[in-house]
Amino acid sequence: MPQLAKLLDGKALAQKIQAELSQQIQTHQAVKGRPPGLAVLMVGDNPASAAYVRNKERSCANVGMVSFGRHFPAETTQAELTATIEELNQDDRVDGILVQLPLPDHLDSVALLNQIHPDKDADGLHPVNLGRLVRGEPGLRSCTPAGVMRMLQEYEIAPQGKHAVVVGRSILVGKPMSLLLLEANATVTIAHSKTPDLRAITRTADILIPAVGRPGLITADMVKPGAAVIDVGINRIMTDDGKSRLVGDVDFEDVQTVAGWLAPVPGGVGPMTVAMLLCNTVQSYLQP
Repeated sequence: MPQLAKLLDGKALAQKIQAELSQQIQTHQAVKGRPPGLAVLMVGDNPASAAYVRNKERSCANVGMVSFGRHFPAETTQAELTATIEELNQDDRVDGILVQLPLPDHLDSVALLNQIHPDKDADGLHPVNLGRLVRGEPGLRSCTPAGVMRMLQEYEIAPQGKHAVVVGRSILVGKPMSLLLLEANATVTIAHSKTPDLRAITRTADILIPAVGRPGLITADMVKPGAAVIDVGINRIMTDDGKSRLVGDVDFEDVQTVAGWLAPVPGGVGPMTVAMLLCNTVQSYLQP
């Protein structure tokens, strides 16, 4: 029986982070005279988005943060949302603002994200914060990549001197992920849909981070024995009995026989993304 990969438990780590944040908030609330506040804006009735928003608001309450969430009907205009963001930018009770994606087609999500004040950009996606990341300056980091880095730190998987391969080049995960790994002194390769021989590249990775959104993309023959595999993909697939379940981009059963560490889906990176969203909001709250 081959030894199975050690699981990277994002759920347990996220709970640990939330407990630390709760303590931090209690300590500073007396001085600040208020708790931190996060405003999550949701438009329309996408069930997956609604579930994510509920989860974020529940996590807010768990750490003692106030939620200023607003839910808009699907036909809400760009001007209405822009005005709301501007109002929240000016509201001293609000430390973080987040627009839940995807938005209905008639709305320009990039323009709305750019409207958020960079210091209240809880998702870390504003061009100013991405620019700070490129320059290696302090700033709010994209939540999912920051969650991956915190996970590597917790399990003492040091990126320095390692070859890290990120599969996917999205602005949400792939690009900021590769920059954070670079900042941690890894040698970074970014692979994507136009990469000719994906297996040849992934097999050289000490740290492999697939973030594509294709179930079962990474199989055991694509993984270097003993590598750390952090699965960022989230895919909902239908099972034979007509139910749906969440899977990542990694063929879990197959890869766990080869990898040294493996972050599962669900229960890996997902809870860490929400934990880092709370961390970003608290970071803004603690700014003098």
